Amino acid sequence: MLLIPAIDLKDGRCVRLRQGRMEDDTVFSDDPVAMAGRWIDAGAQRLHLVDLDGAFAGKPRNGEVIYAIRKAYPDICLQAGGGIRDQDTIQAYLNAGVDYVIIGTKAVSAPHFVREVAAEFPNHIIVGLDAKDGKVAIDGWSKLSHHDVVDLAQKFEDDGVEAIIYTDISRDGMLQGVNIEATARLARAIHIPVIASGGISDIADIHAVGTLIEDGVTGAITGRAIYEGTLDFAEALKVAARY
Repeated sequence: MLLIPAIDLKDGRCVRLRQGRMEDDTVFSDDPVAMAGRWIDAGAQRLHLVDLDGAFAGKPRNGEVIYAIRKAYPDICLQAGGGIRDQDTIQAYLNAGVDYVIIGTKAVSAPHFVREVAAEFPNHIIVGLDAKDGKVAIDGWSKLSHHDVVDLAQKFEDDGVEAIIYTDISRDGMLQGVNIEATARLARAIHIPVIASGGISDIADIHAVGTLIEDGVTGAITGRAIYEGTLDFAEALKVAARY
């Protein structure tokens, strides 16, 4: 199982939010490039980069930081999201060496966009579905839509995306554990990989997500837990490798 450290970017710094609230942030580093190096040195094979300012603004605000991480660590796999709403932005990230581009709000507000970019940029598009009580949230989690997360995931699978990142926003940044039931239900409903996100707090959560491998959950994103130390990343990698 792939364990992916999250680097959330706000005003050029590495932060974590609680339940997606921009006003409820904790700054963990003023040097996201160095933070990326920390997780890579600990054994990370992929990084999850999120432009939080971009997610709210609707266009990238921390692209230069993402480019700097790519330049500093050319061999690490990068997936990046936040404010990606057009093909030019996708092209710019891919040209800079980002491996996977994550479409979030635009995937929900204009579903045809996913089909277009999955065809235009095959093998590079991931859709991030952030949900609460089975309904998908958009615009940096500030709005809850009427779309069912499973229905949308099945549509995007048909469109040809590489994977779905599923986040339970009620748990994100709260260290309350992954919503295993909801994550498993989504993974069983589709055939492309699901990456779990939101709520990982300790080694027990890594084991819990690991049990979902046969359901199609191939990885997990961890943020606050590894920054606050409730989860030792190196130890967690060893546990994830068993699944």
